[in-house]
Amino acid sequence: MNTKYDFGDGEQNTVYIRRVAIDSLPDEVREQAPDLDSLYAVHGIDGERLALVKDRKLAFFLARQNDLSPVSVH
Repeated sequence: MNTKYDFGDGEQNTVYIRRVAIDSLPDEVREQAPDLDSLYAVHGIDGERLALVKDRKLAFFLARQNDLSPVSVH
């Protein structure tokens, strides 16, 4: 009952999901999503943008499909 378990640092698989306004993205990205006002970005723990997707649900799905633990960032 008092046995400690090493869960690891947990950060290796964490990604952050956040909403990104379309007008803050480069022209070539905006051209690919003309009817949207925002996209959702998946970021690694170092802040690198790993993906841009159409909606929040898809961002979480994408992360989990790649064995990552998504966390929402506001």
